[in-house]
Amino acid sequence: MTLRIDIGGLPSGGLRFAASPLAELTAMLHVLAEPGHHPQLAGWAGGVWAGLRPELAERLREAEFLWRSSRADFLVPARPRPTLAEELDEVDRLDDEIYVTAALITTCGSNRVHFAAPSPLADAAARERALDLAQARGALQEAFAERLLADPAGVRTRVRGTLEQCAEAFFDLAWTDVAVRLATDLRLKNDLLKHQGIGAALASVSSAVMLAPDGDHIIVDKLQDSATTARDTGVTFLPSVFGRPHLVAVYAPGWQPVVQYPVAEASPSEPVSLETVTLRLEALAHPVRLRLLRTLARGPHTTGELAHAWGLSPPEVSRHLAVLRRAGLLTARRQGRYVRYTANLTDLTALGADLLAAVLR
Repeated sequence: MTLRIDIGGLPSGGLRFAASPLAELTAMLHVLAEPGHHPQLAGWAGGVWAGLRPELAERLREAEFLWRSSRADFLVPARPRPTLAEELDEVDRLDDEIYVTAALITTCGSNRVHFAAPSPLADAAARERALDLAQARGALQEAFAERLLADPAGVRTRVRGTLEQCAEAFFDLAWTDVAVRLATDLRLKNDLLKHQGIGAALASVSSAVMLAPDGDHIIVDKLQDSATTARDTGVTFLPSVFGRPHLVAVYAPGWQPVVQYPVAEASPSEPVSLETVTLRLEALAHPVRLRLLRTLARGPHTTGELAHAWGLSPPEVSRHLAVLRRAGLLTARRQGRYVRYTANLTDLTALGADLLAAVLR
């Protein structure tokens, strides 16, 4: 399962390493929304939540779909600016169609959702499909999608205001230290790129990123097989302190490819019994179960959503989920007429940092 980025004929300077305040703020917001993905930052997340004003805490919950399971493309800039305000200005320049499409994809919880034509802003059938998909994710997602489609300008203004309040509440203070660490990483990457070439620079990003033997493609180990091109736009790599263990890739049609990679050190795993390890590794031995688990690590999904995402039948998905549940790797929770399954990240952590990083990649 890989993402292939075509860089054939990419001009000098087409591959960039740069820091983005907005992408790092988004990584922090993901930590706050999914602290189980980041046990090493649990103390930081708890402290931030404890210090937030109730109004800001509510704002984060109402818009968390933009950064919880995946990141809205406009929150991971291809051309970073020096300040958060400048990057938010760039987001403001996007038209409503682009903004709403990116926001709906994350809200509806599927990277296979596309609203190309007709537009859900203008077409009633497309709007209903978008709302149905959001409803399947939950009541909060449905409410956010309804507001977004009814008043995109108002939602955009509110989201920007929320991000600006986050800057005042915790980001500005954290960024002072983070910016230094990112600058150190960028010096290393750009030095490797200049003196040893693209292959060496990519190898230093992650073991999940490499230059293909043909030299014309970047290979990124991701959740599903896909491909994109950077020939005309270039590709940008953004280091992140708060992003570990995630490797975030933005490559939707119309967007310049961007990869946000972690620079922080992995925390050591806790030892578990051999019997538990054996049971869980046997459950993960099947490639389909591993794919399902990687999807569930991004957030809760129903059997139907998993079947649609991977082109499987619901009974086949159910059989694999049963094996993972017996191994203690999943939790099931009924919400109305839906049963949603969630990966038990604590137990995955017990199996080792490399496995956790792989399923969260």
